[in-house]
Amino acid sequence: MSYDLGAPVPLATTVRDASGAPANSGNMRLTITLPDDSTAVVDPVAPSSTGSYAYSYPTTQVGRHSVRWLGTGANPAAYTDVFDVRPASSLMLFSLADGKAQLDIPATSTGDDDELRRFIEATTAAVEYFVGPVVPRTVEQVVRGDRVAWVLHTMPVMSVTAITPIQTWQQAVDPADLDVDTETGILRRTDGLIFYSGDYRVAYRAGRTAVPPNVSLAGKLILQHLWRTQYGAARGPSIADDVSVTDPIPGFGYAIPNRALELLQNDRQMGGFA
Repeated sequence: MSYDLGAPVPLATTVRDASGAPANSGNMRLTITLPDDSTAVVDPVAPSSTGSYAYSYPTTQVGRHSVRWLGTGANPAAYTDVFDVRPASSLMLFSLADGKAQLDIPATSTGDDDELRRFIEATTAAVEYFVGPVVPRTVEQVVRGDRVAWVLHTMPVMSVTAITPIQTWQQAVDPADLDVDTETGILRRTDGLIFYSGDYRVAYRAGRTAVPPNVSLAGKLILQHLWRTQYGAARGPSIADDVSVTDPIPGFGYAIPNRALELLQNDRQMGGFA
């Protein structure tokens, strides 16, 4: 289950005795291991009713969290689970409202909103594999000096925000002194000199300020295709209609419908985007 950063996560477990009836443990301890391997411990956790334990955990870090309930003494018990915390800035090609409109889901129907957002994020990753980053994000890359140009691996490049020398003896490079080819990711010095020796960490923004209509529509067709896995055999039209897939695509199998791939052709990057 995924939760937004800052949202409380409802955690719960139930303890039963040897006969299967709800029963309290002598002591219940809750340990949450955060993505940075630090822990949050609640000891003891009082039962909200016989055998039922609950705790609302306020999220502070992005990433995978593990949960460990441990009851000791009378009626010992243990339960382990995980949950994920999403970044405050999510990589979504289009809004939840746009996704619901494509799927003909009424705006007032909110029961699938969290799951649909995950589908949109997966759709975004599929689209960006072909056309490079669409949603703006910060990328870091280490490059070597003593060259006339640097080539960044993630395009299109929106701007270079920082260049940090890795070795202490290196000379600094001011991003204001660079010519940036946004489409090819090639950086050159405007004074005509080569880049100084040593390794540098380049931080830059990659993505697009506006989403091309063909890319947005391709994403919505992919979402529509993937969302049909939620329907089951008794719901929805046949998969072999306007979003059909007749040829497997390397790396994606049959996950990308034909018309979506056709819409992306003019914006495709060679070799995909990693």
